[in-house]
Amino acid sequence: MLSEITLGQYFPGNSFVHRLDPRTKILATLIYIVAIFLADTSIAYGILVAFAGLVIGVSRLPVALVFKSLKPIWIIILITMVIHMFTAPGEKVLFSWTIFKITEEGLILGSKMALRLILLLLFSSVLTFTTSPIVLTDGIEKLLRPFKCIGVPAHELAMMMTIALRFIPTLLEETDRIMKAQTARGADFSSGNLLERAKNMLPLLVPLFVSAFRRAEELAIAMESRCYRGGEGRTRMHELAYKGIDYTAFAAVICLAFGLAAMRWGASLCAL
Repeated sequence: MLSEITLGQYFPGNSFVHRLDPRTKILATLIYIVAIFLADTSIAYGILVAFAGLVIGVSRLPVALVFKSLKPIWIIILITMVIHMFTAPGEKVLFSWTIFKITEEGLILGSKMALRLILLLLFSSVLTFTTSPIVLTDGIEKLLRPFKCIGVPAHELAMMMTIALRFIPTLLEETDRIMKAQTARGADFSSGNLLERAKNMLPLLVPLFVSAFRRAEELAIAMESRCYRGGEGRTRMHELAYKGIDYTAFAAVICLAFGLAAMRWGASLCAL
């Protein structure tokens, strides 16, 4: 159940994607997300799906593992699709019952929104699957460093985001363990109405928060005992440096974004 959620986990490897600089992977993910919202035709979405499939294949991650990251939000994807199906206006009605109406345009729009969410999560999952928390922290810090001149605490923000991402799998395992223990003691988390279920969650939330605070305190003590003093003057065993494969990856994702932008606005610009 909760233990099957793969969000925040890192899977070591030596693939092309694993060897990329973390800054390259973060920026490429952001550019790909922008490219997702540039797509407006079936061909454009096909290109996005093919590109995501190519990246997953090059990363040498198990396909089942990558798609397992969709489990936490499948209900959100379904709700998003249904809302657009029933609310989008259109002329060709496919189904009608009382006030509910599904049009062909609504069905297409709902499918596009669902596909956007799926592609966004799959590509983002490749980033966390192929980048260790320490390297990810360094990458985020390097990207935020130019904003230090306006008072942005680059290192602290990067450290907080990475620690939060790192402890998601740990807290999910802890939640699963507490749920099993409480169920063995007679707790019921699945029956009753919404209010009763919320009340039944109290025996789960209290020990979970206690465990989370204990882990946070242990981590703080461990970091302090190792003389951690933040990012100023901190040295690293492996300094980040762009290589040829990083420029190749940048070129690929930028070409993808410009290509989709040209497909969307190229005809209009030519007409002008």
